[in-house]
Parts: sequence; C-alpha cells; structure tokens
Amino acid sequence: MTRRIVPTPHHRPDPIHPSSGDKHDHILISSAICNGDDLGPFVRKAFSSGKPDSLLHSLRAFSRSKESEIEEVCKAHYQDFIRAVDDLRSLLSDVDSLKSSLSDSNSLLRSVASPLLSSLDAFVEARVVARNASLASDAVRACVRALEACARANEHLADGNLYMALRSVDAIERDHLPAIPSCTLRRMLDRTIPAVRSHAERRIAKEFGDWLVQIRVASRNLGQIAIGQASAARQREEDLRTKQRQAEEQSRVSTGLRDCVTYSLQEDDDEEGDLKEKLGFDLTPLYRAYHIHQTLGLQDRFKAYYIENRKLQLTSDFQVSSMTPFLESHQTFFAQIVGFFIVEDRILRTGGGLISRSDVDNLWETAVAKMCSVLEDQFSRMQTANHLLLIKDYVSLLGVTLRRYGYLVEPLLDVLNKHRDKYHELLLSDCRAQIAEVLAADKFEQMLMKKEYEYSMNVLAFQLQTSDIVPAFPYVAPFSSTVPGCCRIVRSFIVDSVSFMSHGGQLDFYDVVRRYLDRLLGEVLDGALLRFLATAALVVSQAMQVAANMAALERACDFFFKHAAQLSGIPSRVVERGGAGRRRVFPLKKSRDAAEELLAGLLRTKVDDFMLLTENVNWMGDDPPQYGNEYANEVIIYLETLVSTAQQILPVQVLNRVLLGILSHISENIVGVFLSDSLKRFNANAVTGFDTDIRLFESFADNQAHLFVEDDGDTEAVAGQLRGALAEARQLVNLLMSSHPESFLNPVIRGKNYDKLDYKKVVTISEKFRDSSDRLFSTFGTRGMKPNPKKKSLDTLIKRLKDVS
Repeated sequence: MTRRIVPTPHHRPDPIHPSSGDKHDHILISSAICNGDDLGPFVRKAFSSGKPDSLLHSLRAFSRSKESEIEEVCKAHYQDFIRAVDDLRSLLSDVDSLKSSLSDSNSLLRSVASPLLSSLDAFVEARVVARNASLASDAVRACVRALEACARANEHLADGNLYMALRSVDAIERDHLPAIPSCTLRRMLDRTIPAVRSHAERRIAKEFGDWLVQIRVASRNLGQIAIGQASAARQREEDLRTKQRQAEEQSRVSTGLRDCVTYSLQEDDDEEGDLKEKLGFDLTPLYRAYHIHQTLGLQDRFKAYYIENRKLQLTSDFQVSSMTPFLESHQTFFAQIVGFFIVEDRILRTGGGLISRSDVDNLWETAVAKMCSVLEDQFSRMQTANHLLLIKDYVSLLGVTLRRYGYLVEPLLDVLNKHRDKYHELLLSDCRAQIAEVLAADKFEQMLMKKEYEYSMNVLAFQLQTSDIVPAFPYVAPFSSTVPGCCRIVRSFIVDSVSFMSHGGQLDFYDVVRRYLDRLLGEVLDGALLRFLATAALVVSQAMQVAANMAALERACDFFFKHAAQLSGIPSRVVERGGAGRRRVFPLKKSRDAAEELLAGLLRTKVDDFMLLTENVNWMGDDPPQYGNEYANEVIIYLETLVSTAQQILPVQVLNRVLLGILSHISENIVGVFLSDSLKRFNANAVTGFDTDIRLFESFADNQAHLFVEDDGDTEAVAGQLRGALAEARQLVNLLMSSHPESFLNPVIRGKNYDKLDYKKVVTISEKFRDSSDRLFSTFGTRGMKPNPKKKSLDTLIKRLKDVS
C-alpha cells in the first residue's frame, strides 16, 4: 500500500524570497502529489498564467524534500537491507543448482516427448481436416436438401399445384434458407422465392379472372334452371289443386284416391330434390384463389378484390339493351340476376368467410333497387296486357326462387301489385276489342254442333247445359256463337287476372279478382252489348237470338264467379255454403233488358203492320164478322209461328215476358184504334167483332199457358196472367157491350171490372159509339118508338164523365 506523506513546514524548500501566492501553490501541489491526484490542472494553470518556472521550482522543491525522507528511511533500515542481500546471495547458489536440474529434466522431457508431440501435431492436423470435412458435408447436405425442396417446388409449379408450390417455398424460406452456407445459393433463393410467389399470385389471378367470365355464363344457365324448377313446382301445385277441386266436387272421395294423391305428392317432392342436385356449379377456382391468397397472407386484399369485381359484374348485368325489346330479353335479364345470387348464397355458406352476410345483403339491395327501377320503366311503356303478364309471371318465379335462398323479394312484389290496375285496364281493353270482334262476326243463328267434343267445348265448358243428359248429335244449341265466344274471353280474363294476382305474396285475392270481373261483365261486356244493340240493324229472328243469348250468358255468369273463386283457392264447398262465388245482381241486366226491349220493339212493329188491317174493318156494319176481323187472324197466325220458333231458343221466362209485352201492345193498339181520329163512329156490330178478336187472343193466351207452367204449377194462374195483358181492351169492349154502361161510374164496379180503363179515353170512345138505329136519316123511320135504355145509359155516362173532367 502506498503511504501518503503530508509535507510539513520544515520539509518545504526555502525559496529565495517566495511570494505568498507561490507558497500557496507549492502547498497545493505537494498535497496533490501526496494524495496521488491529477496534476493536469496545475500544469494548465501554470502555462496559462505564463509561469511554468514557478511550477518547475515547486516540483524540484518537493523532490528535494522527499530525497531527505528517503535517506532517513534508508538509514533507519540499513541492517535489514544487509541481511536481505546476504539471504539473496545464499539463494543464488541454490538457484543455480535448481537451474541445472531443470535443464537436465527439460532435455530428458524433450527427448521423451518429441515423438509424442509429432503425433499430437499430426492428430491436431487430422482433427482439423476432419472437422472441415464434416462442415463441408453438412453444408453440402443442407444445399442438397434446399435444392431438393426447390425441385419439388418446381414440380408443383409445373403441375399447376400452386398451393403446394407455395408451401414448399415457405418451407425453403423457413427451414432451409437459414442453414444454407453458400452465399451464392442463398442470394439466388432470396431472389427466386419472391419471384415464385409473384408468379403464383399472377397465375391464380388469371385463373380467377377466367372463373369470373365462366361464372357469368354459368349464372345465366343456373338462373334459368332454377326458375324452370320453380315453374315446374308451381305447375305441380296447380295440378294438385285441380285434383283436389275435382275430388271436392264429388260426393265422396274413396280412400284409394286419397292415397294415390298422397303418393303422387311424395313423388313430386322426390323429383324436386333431384332437380336441386342439378344446380351444381364449380366454385373450385374461386376457393383455390382464395386459399392461395390466404397462403400468401393476402386474404383481405383478395376479399376486397372479389367484392369489387362481383359488383362490376352485377352492374354490367343491369344493363338493358335498347336494341332488343324487353319482352324478348327479360328472361335472360332476370335469370342472370337469379344465378348471380344463387352463386353468392353458395359462396356465403361454403366460402369460409370469403364474403359476409352484409356484403351479400348490400349486393341484393342494389339489385332489388335496380330491378324495381327497370320494372317501373318497362311497365310504364307497355300497352299490351299479355306482355305485362309474361314479365310479371317471370318476376314472381324469380321471387319464389330467391325466397328459398333467404332473399327478401317483397319490394319486387310491391312493384307488381302497384301495376295491378294498369294490367287489368289493358286486359279490359283487350277484352273490349275481342268482344266487339265476336259480336261483329256473329250472324246470330243457332249453333250447330255435330260432335260431342264441340258440345263439351261450347256448352259443358261453361255450364250452359240445361240438362245433365248429353243430347243426340247433331245438336242445335239455343244460343249463337256469341255466347261461347264471350265466355271464352271472360274465362281467359279470369285466368289471366288470377294468374297476375296469384304468386304475388297476397293469399286472399278473390275479392280483387271479383271486382275486376264485375267490371268486365258490368262495363265491358254489358257496354259492348248495349252499343251493339243500339247500332246493329237486326231482324226479329236475330233479336230473338240475342235475347236467347242473354239468357245463356246469365247462366254463364254463375259459372264465371264460381270459376274465379275456385281459381283463387276457395273450395267449392265454401263457395256453395258461403256464396263466395255467387253474384247478387245479374251484371248484364241492362243489355238483357235492352235485348228484350229490342225484340219487343221489333215485334211491336210487326204487330203494328198487321194492325194496319184495321182500316178494313166495317165500323157501321149490319152484321158482326163471324170469325173476327182480318188483322186478328193474321196476328194470331204470326204469334203462333213466333211462339213455335221462340220456345226452341228462348227461356220460358223471356218468352213469357215477350208474350206479355206483345199482348199488352195488341190491347193498346185495339184501344188506340177506337181512339183514332180517323174513326168517327162505330156501332155495336163493330164492337162485337172486336170482342171476337179479343176472344181469339185470349184463347191464344190460354193455349200458350202450359209453356210457362212447371210440373205442379197452376195453368189457370198463368193463363190469367197472359189474359191480363189484354185487360184494357177486354174491359173497353165489355163496357161498350154492357147493358148498363153507367155502372162505370160506380167505384166498386169500376174497381172490379174496369180498373184498367181511363175515364178520358172512355169519354172519347163512348162519344163515337152509335147504335144501328142512329144511322143518318134513321130518325124519320123511328119517330114515336120507345128510346133505347142502353143508349140512354151511355149518354148518362158520357155526361157524368164530362162533368167530372
């Protein structure tokens, strides 16, 4: 250990006239040297102050002070030094002998160890060589393994197995590249591995692009197949409903029939399952591309790339060509979209997270909005109901197909329902034109049906038969071709209306169909018939046929409403029990009344022609006509001919109304003849002749009464009704032939026997009535004779009635 000695004042040098500052510096330097401190600050200070001599002087003074201390220490330990030197000298001889011994031992050891050292050197050299060879072998094996892995990667690339190639590249990079000692090979792999990955990415991108092209074509075919399956399933359902309706119409359904229906339904389900298997499509290229990008760690980028390309494809699918009518291209347009979303649904369920539900929903919302826009635009341009129905049916099949995959199709159905009124307006317009063509083409003659299939097609198909017995052929129908023609138009309207309303998301649509059917019958058909009756120049036979047609159409209307109810899914038992298929008011009532009025008008005109023969009546004859007047016989002959023809085609109710109208018109004409200004006077013989005429008409009425009587009906009541049409003429003749005409003034008798007579007409006619004795110049031969009481009564009647008026 170094002993530190602090200088004392008597050890310091005695400089010549030292200053107080120098003394202080000398003390500090001495203290620093004793303590072993750094003298650098002192040296820098001396040189910076320009006084290096002072520093040198202090150092020399400190050195002199230490020499004296050394000298004192040596004096104090002198004997110890002497003894130590003596000891060293004694040891020197021992060291020389030891040295000689060591030299001999070294020589002996070297002579003995020289061969061993040579062997050791050889061993060390061999060991170094062996270690180098082992390292070289390991390096070669590492390179070989890396090259083998590279060869496998090349084989996978050559085979197109990109996934295995990338796995091999990853293995090379992870397992082999760090262990490769060759810098050249390592640099080569450092360049090649990214190149291989880039090549795999480009190649799989090309395959994915090819798949995008192929899947677009496949989507169109896929959509057509899927919609075709939906159409086939719908047809099977309709066939099944038809069978069920037929079974319901039977009084009893056997167990075997129910089993058969059930078995057929099961077969349909199996067929539907088989059809589903035909919807297969190849998604392998897509999943391979997705897997490769997962292997490359680029799955997020690939997802975005996939969604972007599918959006572009969907946008391209929305393009509607202006060069091709939408009616021709709508199936391809919608089939492409259906196939697109079937593919997306499959990818969503099996793609391993390639797309999400939100991605598919966004695509579907875009597609629905575009389809709704296209439908709105196309529907607004269409002016043909059939075209609109074709597109609506295909869109509804699209809805059925995609609803099975979980897509919401309600907006599309809303668009269809929105154009329901337009469709029916177009349909009504088409029916109006078709009905006009049917009416224009009809000659209004009874239809002749030579074969049973004609009867089934024109009569049974619309339930126009009045009996369940099939008639003999050839069969002459009571209606003309207008009836089955209009029935087919109405039935087609019902089918088209139900077809538009069904499969549109609305289950109970019968009320809507019935409302449009009411419009067809009450506005279109009834209006067309009214216009035809107002403009057509028909003869009596044709007008009679029109009236007969109206009766047939009245029966057909029951069928129309029942048929509409059944097609709308309402069972027959409900229709019959609840009246869902029944109409309350005959919708063709106006045209029926117009047809009957037209027939009655023509018949009245014909009767008027016969009534012109009343000009030949001898109003002041000496004797009454024995067999009535000529006009009456002509009218009776015409009426008998008319009835014999009319009862073949006209329903009894219509014939009854027609006869009542004719007889009433005859009665009015008879009264009119008496009221005619051209008739100045008539006698009792003329009245008797008209009484005979009226009896002929009443006899005719009695003979025709049986036509209007049912099995247990009252013939007398019907005959009384027909005779009642002649009541005015009969009461007038009875009054004129009465012995007491003034009884007309009795309210009781008048209400009982003369309720149809107007007192003004009675006055006018009575004034013209003259007895045979009232002839001109007859007063000269009758003076003095007793007055005729009947004439007196008649004069009283005339006077009283004039007073009342």
